[in-house]
Amino acid sequence: MFTTASTGRRGWALGLIALAQFMVIMDTSIIGVALPRIGAELGFAPPDLQWVFNAYVVALAGLLLLGGRLSDLFGARRMFATGWAVLLGGSVIAAVAGNAGFELAGRALQGVGSALIAPAALTLLMILFGGEPKQLARALAVYGAAAPAGGTAGVFLGGVITQWLSWPWVFWLYVPIAVLAVVVTPSLMPATTPGRGQVDVTGAIAVTAGLALAVFAVVRAPEQGWASLATLGTLAAAIALIGTFVLVQARSRTPLMRLGILATPNLGAANLAQLLLGAAWIPLWYFLNLYLQQVLGYGAFASGAALLPMTVLIMVLMIGVAPRILARTGPKPMIIGGMIALAAGLAWMAFARPTGSFAVDVLPASLVAALGQALAFIPSLGTAISSARPEEGGLASGIVNTSYQVGSALGLAAMTALATSYGADRIGDPVALTNGYAAAFLGAAGIALVGALITAVVLRAHPPASAVDANRPSQDRPTDGSRHDDLAA
Repeated sequence: MFTTASTGRRGWALGLIALAQFMVIMDTSIIGVALPRIGAELGFAPPDLQWVFNAYVVALAGLLLLGGRLSDLFGARRMFATGWAVLLGGSVIAAVAGNAGFELAGRALQGVGSALIAPAALTLLMILFGGEPKQLARALAVYGAAAPAGGTAGVFLGGVITQWLSWPWVFWLYVPIAVLAVVVTPSLMPATTPGRGQVDVTGAIAVTAGLALAVFAVVRAPEQGWASLATLGTLAAAIALIGTFVLVQARSRTPLMRLGILATPNLGAANLAQLLLGAAWIPLWYFLNLYLQQVLGYGAFASGAALLPMTVLIMVLMIGVAPRILARTGPKPMIIGGMIALAAGLAWMAFARPTGSFAVDVLPASLVAALGQALAFIPSLGTAISSARPEEGGLASGIVNTSYQVGSALGLAAMTALATSYGADRIGDPVALTNGYAAAFLGAAGIALVGALITAVVLRAHPPASAVDANRPSQDRPTDGSRHDDLAA
């Protein structure tokens, strides 16, 4: 039984964990509206401006495995606080940057901080709630709902801040929040016993560089040509680096990622579902925002407000509905059904008209897509984490975060290339823009359908409660002699 004080303490801890997820995702979206002003003031060439976004995403995706490993070795609470401190430093650098190089350095450092925060946050969540399947389902629902909330809040706040203040404030916003997180983490989060082992620096460099080159190749392919020597050479280098990473992991006594973990029943399948979910969902959010602004003529503030119904629906479904459905059906039917609903919403969005309206062309389709995201996210995330060994909780968290972020980056890059080939680069031409965005929506719908099919084939069905009946990491037991149950709810 939890005391009133401990229940409140665990609730505050969950709030901080959800805030971490909110901020990590918001950092991918808040700079969107500010990019033109950042480019103009810091001297970015138009083709290079996208790296203000990509520098963060690539560092985040490439270092999440390292963040998970560090969480296992040095303790989740320590890495959680360290990540906030690094995010604080990167935000200050990005805010005061006077040229493109410093801006990209600040954004990359923000990504490093988020790569430490994200897996540690999930590990701490499993420590706090892993012994109680129903409580864990609710905690994962709160955590999952923080992601779309952060994405929408980023667009909304980015527009407000850019319009009424100035672009550096999209980075200054992180400073007081990061300071608060660093201060309260020791009192809210459980202390953990550090594990044994070493840090695989070579593996971390190889996988980060490989992912960076892969994203770079896909992003630049529409300009360079998919069959060009530059594109093929960059992709070959990316494959070689990722292959090097795999070889290093296979031979190392202390690998960054134990390759055998991918053979754990359902872990690989659930991570693949998360990868494809990110690859389908992020293009919807990205191109819907462009359709609202560049075709329907919405301003930054109105565009962010137009995304609120999706966000509200996802939060309501994830927190109030998804855990109950999961308890009755188990994860597999929810993931399949969610992916199909997401595909349906995306396909519906492809019928948006150049002279359309929010009520007819956006709202119904976006709500169907939001329903799909809300149903699929929680069970795939919970299955991926709970399938791992207890002592590899941080690694499992790092892998599932990596899967979603890599899927998001590559899916967005591929759909951007597809949209461009159908006219999405013809600014000022509503018909061409709509055709390009429709192509991206249909492509993302195809990704979601592939995700549903793969899940149906490879994910093993379990009794309903098993999807969230996670084991508590053994090295993350409290060092003060108390039970995790007594920390808080």
